[in-house]
Amino acid sequence: MSGTTQTVRPAGAGHETLYVLLLCLIILAVSGTVVALRGEHQEVAAVPSHQLDARRDLSAAEQGIYADLRVTLDEIRWLQEEHSALPTLAQLAEEGFAPFVQDASSVSRGNHRWQLLEPSTYLGLSQTPQVSGSLLMRVKGAEPDIWLNRRANLQAPADLTDQALIDAGWQQVVAQFDAGVTRQHRH
Repeated sequence: MSGTTQTVRPAGAGHETLYVLLLCLIILAVSGTVVALRGEHQEVAAVPSHQLDARRDLSAAEQGIYADLRVTLDEIRWLQEEHSALPTLAQLAEEGFAPFVQDASSVSRGNHRWQLLEPSTYLGLSQTPQVSGSLLMRVKGAEPDIWLNRRANLQAPADLTDQALIDAGWQQVVAQFDAGVTRQHRH
């Protein structure tokens, strides 16, 4: 038997690889286009220079005190209705309401010295302004009116009108609720 040798060459693997790569590129191009066209455009409203955004412009310590003041405001109003007068700092501290109670948390967040200014304003002068600025909360209307000043060695303001506070370097803290409230994107 005489044998003939037949050589079998492999199938065109180079062409198959090229087709798979082209398909991957097409999929990437289509998905990139879809993401670019349907991507979320986040518009952040700018606040005036005399205001600070509670989520973006405050330090962690300032955000904590701001949140405490907003929560405690409901209790202040309830106590005010019950006693027909704004609660004193001693009453608030006795009830354990942050940030008026002096504890380890209040010391680490600026060690504020709280005062009650007439007619209805709470002032917390920071002892460590590099950690947290001084805060002022006017109890009026439905929403709290909270102001921040990061200067050292502040004194209680004599005039509590908006313009007087602005002129003295205070900035009103505002809470903006936009698309970024639940998702904060940093680009």
